Parts: sequence; C-alpha cells; structure tokens
Amino acid sequence: MVAISKVLESNLLARSTLPSGLVAVFAGATAGIGEMALKAFTKHTLKPRIYFIGRSQEAGDRLQQELKRLNPEGTYNFIKTDMSLLKNVDAVCADIKSKEKAINVLFMSQGTVKYSTNTSEGLPLITAVTLYSRTRLTVNLLPNLRQASSVRRVVTVMAAGHEGHIWADDIPGRKIPLRGARGHLCTALTLSLEDLSRKAPEVSFIHNFPGAVDTNLIRRGDGIILQVVKYWFRLSMSLSRKWLPAEECGERHAWLCLSGRYPPKEVGDGVNGVASDTIAAGADGKRGSGAYSLGWDGESSPDNVVKFLDKYRAEGMTEKVWDHLEDEFKRITGTTSI
Repeated sequence: MVAISKVLESNLLARSTLPSGLVAVFAGATAGIGEMALKAFTKHTLKPRIYFIGRSQEAGDRLQQELKRLNPEGTYNFIKTDMSLLKNVDAVCADIKSKEKAINVLFMSQGTVKYSTNTSEGLPLITAVTLYSRTRLTVNLLPNLRQASSVRRVVTVMAAGHEGHIWADDIPGRKIPLRGARGHLCTALTLSLEDLSRKAPEVSFIHNFPGAVDTNLIRRGDGIILQVVKYWFRLSMSLSRKWLPAEECGERHAWLCLSGRYPPKEVGDGVNGVASDTIAAGADGKRGSGAYSLGWDGESSPDNVVKFLDKYRAEGMTEKVWDHLEDEFKRITGTTSI
C-alpha cells in the first residue's frame, strides 16, 4: 500500500515542481469521486485551467465558487451535458479543442448503476456511460494530450483489479447477467487503455479502483431495489469502518493525476509528474509500460490479474474490443473520432 503520508508529500510538491497552467478535463465531476478529485487537483496545482463536466447546472455553479476559493489563480469552466450520448461527448470535445491546443490530464468518473436501460443511440446506459463515453472522450482529446509538454495522463475510475470474464459476442452488455457486468466492463476498460497506450505511447493511462467511497451514485429516482442496495452497503461499510474518507479519496486521485510513479511507455523530454522513487508495474506486469490497473491504494493489480488478462491478450481480445468500439462510434457518429 502507498501510505497516505506519501501521497500527501507528493501532492504538496506539485506546485513547486510541475509547470503552471496545467490544463485538465474532469468528466463526472459535480459529485462523488470526481468532485473530490477535482477539488484536490485544484488545490495542488499552480494556475490550472480546468474544464469540468456534469449534468447539474446548480452543482456546477456551486463548484465554480468553491474551486475559486480553493485556488483563486485558476480558471474553471463548467460544461453542462449528458455524457451518456456520444453526440454530446463530441460537442464537448469540439468546444474544448477550439480553446486548448494541449491538455495535460483527462479524468473520468462518470457512471451509473441503472441496469436494463438504453440510450437513444441504442447502447445500454451502463456501458454507454462507463465504456463508450469515456473511450470516445479519450480518442477525441488524444491529439491534445499528445501535444502537452509536461504531464500527459488519462485516469478512468471504475474497478481495476476486478477484471473478469468478457463476453466477446456482447461487448455492449445487452444480455450479460448482472453479476458478470462489473468484471466484463473492467476487462474491456483495461484492454482498451492498453490499446490506446500503443497508439499514444507518450501518454500514460490509468484504470483504478477507488475503494469503498460514500458517493451519491445511486440516486433517488433509480428505483426501490437500488435504494435498498445503497442503504445496505452504507450500513455494512459503516459497521465495518471500511469507508475511505472523502478527503483521502480526493488526495489519492489527484496524486494519480500528478505523480511520476505512473509514466507513459515513452517518457520523452519534460516533466512527467512529481518525481517518484518507485515506478509502478503496468497492467501487463512490466514496470512503466504506460497502461496501469491500480487498486485503491495506488498499487498495481496482482499477478493473478496480469495472468488473467494475458489469456485475453493472446486471444486477440484487445483488438476485438477496439474494433467493436470503433464500429459503434462509426454507427452512431459516422466517424471514429472528431
């Protein structure tokens, strides 16, 4: 485990060791883990320019004021949209790309637990938000990430380390049993990040598991069954005292964005994060390989996960997942990226 003291020590060095004016995009940032990470990132960076995306204008207005108080020298732009639709993702990306040549950090935590619900674009909502939306956002902004002269990083928050069986004939997850959905999504996310790392070796890609964090992912209108699950989970975590405190959650996720522990495959010139005395092993088990599957404590997924994914790599599953994603992008938007 990477101790929280080490995380804080690294974060406190960010202002003095990283360039000013880092540009960051946070999706799913108006509540929960995204909001916690956004606040910590704001606090530890010098004159950041941040675009944060969410569905609630009220929450966006509140956050703009809070971020300005945390770091008056930064610039904060709220974008209100529903990221479950790829057409909206494209519109957001076109707007950001028109304003920024280079982007340093892309942080994504948008998600839902609504099962058996479809979007108007013909995708299951849960995979539309967690897999398709995040991947589309990444490929659209990848040229800008590659242009950055310092930190170049993508962080996607889901359940790394819990990769499981993937249904190759049903990547959208239309018929997958509920108990298999998390493992399926995790594997698809990790493999897609590995493919992106090959396409953009100067960018580092992180898939992480946040741990037990008390968020508002399950909302009031999500149905009585999910409400029961929500309160049972909260009760069990409270009784076992396994909650990760909100402040620690934010600090750890800002650290994932800023630490040099997770370098890209090709480091190149410039600063690639706050200097670290340890380089993490990637999802393939090789140190510094550019695509990382991480637990809540910042440690790389264990050998059994690496070996599990090796089987899929040998079967060409990485390419199958990527080909499917591009096919869906073309079906829905007409292009593989904007």
